[in-house]
Amino acid sequence: MKQTGAQIIVKLLEMYGIETVAGIPGGMILPLYDELNKSKIRHVLVRQEQAAGFIAQGIARSTGNVAVCMATSGPGALNLLTAVADARADSVPIIAITGQVNTTQIGTDAFQEADTFGLSFPVTKHSILVKTPEELLEAIPRAFEIALNGRPGPVLIDIPRDVQLKECEFKEWPDISKVRVHDIRFHTPIDEYAEKMGEISSLLAGAKKPVLFCGGGCNSNQASTGIQGFINNYQLPVVTSLMGLGCIPNDSPCFIGMVGMHGSYAANVAMNEADVVIAAGVRFDDRATGLVSKFCPNAKIIHIDVDAAEVDKILDSTISVVADVESVFPVLAQLVSEKKIKSEGSWLKKITKLKEENYSIESGRPKNEKLTNPRELIAKLPEYAAYSGLNQGDLLVTTDVGQHQMWAAQYYPVDRPRSFLTSGSLGTMGFGLPAAIGAALANPEKRVICISGDGSIMMNIQELATLRELNLGVTVIVLQNGTLGMVYQQQKYLFDKNYSASVFDQNPDLLAIAAGFGIETVDADNDPEWYKKAFDCKRANKPCFVRCSVDSEENVLPFVPGGRANIDAIRN
Repeated sequence: MKQTGAQIIVKLLEMYGIETVAGIPGGMILPLYDELNKSKIRHVLVRQEQAAGFIAQGIARSTGNVAVCMATSGPGALNLLTAVADARADSVPIIAITGQVNTTQIGTDAFQEADTFGLSFPVTKHSILVKTPEELLEAIPRAFEIALNGRPGPVLIDIPRDVQLKECEFKEWPDISKVRVHDIRFHTPIDEYAEKMGEISSLLAGAKKPVLFCGGGCNSNQASTGIQGFINNYQLPVVTSLMGLGCIPNDSPCFIGMVGMHGSYAANVAMNEADVVIAAGVRFDDRATGLVSKFCPNAKIIHIDVDAAEVDKILDSTISVVADVESVFPVLAQLVSEKKIKSEGSWLKKITKLKEENYSIESGRPKNEKLTNPRELIAKLPEYAAYSGLNQGDLLVTTDVGQHQMWAAQYYPVDRPRSFLTSGSLGTMGFGLPAAIGAALANPEKRVICISGDGSIMMNIQELATLRELNLGVTVIVLQNGTLGMVYQQQKYLFDKNYSASVFDQNPDLLAIAAGFGIETVDADNDPEWYKKAFDCKRANKPCFVRCSVDSEENVLPFVPGGRANIDAIRN
């Protein structure tokens, strides 16, 4: 059969079950767009390429499946790279397809030429520059395999315009059923695996203060089920990183909270006093560890991670297992059950009591504050949504980056995996709105709540046009304080209140802007029942934009300044 490069791309995307792609066309990717318009794949036209990458992330993060975004050459591809880097940092499986100038023009400084392939190397899991249409038959299946295998991540495929147009002849389409999607290239050998599981169970048998520390590698339904089975047999405090939120329900008697710079006091105490830490799917990020030398200083570490490169990178482990957490916890659950290994009940009771004594929606509040308490608002979001007949299982949450993000992590009751989507490692402002669009596209039965700030929302506010066109069930809630809140807070504590470039001289009317895009708005400052409109799924115009004012002196506490141990956090 004969097919052009563009036809091959579209057909393979269809074979992989891709139903939606996001992007913006341009000269060097128009042949692909010409074929895309003839296919069943839905294209979402964004207003800036970065948003296309974040929409793909919203799809991938909420489903665990590969999602696809597109951009043209030069500035289009470069705009996309921020979202690609964000996906790399948080291990999100997306495929970015970029157009490139004709093969004969590469290296000539042609119009809208940039070395996308070279620039993408540090921010992708893998990059491919395709030189012939025949290569696409191998490159695209390879991209899907790499994106999902082992530790997930983004793959970029750069495709010159003439490759998209050129025909090639081949006998049959690739057999995508043969693509390995659950293989780990570097893993603990089978003959060592059983021995290590035995060693872990023995270590747990002697532990007096064990803690389970869960990261993003635990945030899947299968991993969550395995973890729940394990803690049913061996009860211990469970703490998470930001990316691990949701791996066990917020109301679990074992869940203590998030660790780290803005982690709960009880979670940080648990890690500080632990004698054994099971670190599962974590990479000991600096925001989680604080001063590394004082992070779980008395603990023997059992490190379970799918990425061999992360083991012993930051902290030395006593026992390490290179494997996906989905496969490990059912084995551990069986072992502790068979050997009748029990944990110290008094340890969990102590940490749980500490959690109860230190949880407060007043933490960090300025005195005599009459404006919205952002912690209380966020904590009550499921309750507010219930007025419109929505239960918590109907909700997905995305956040931008800043104070509102940390309040959401601290106070929103995340109850299941893949329901709290946030930019963790790269911390990219502008993530929330397009990620919410992607999550809503992939989960049309859900109501998506985007929690943002007046700094972050302006980064990709143009995507309100995309949201209105798609008419999705997204409620955008902006906490407006007239500052870059997290920068302002750090300048308050660390730079003697020298508020350099962190206070906005002019605050735009966000409600008028949203209304200008055709989005229904609610002013929570003046409407005490704002939530009834914000979550009313029976409205024809589904999107809703909510603005509520918070004081610039609101602080995210606890707060661990750089160079300090987590246990030495500022708490009031």
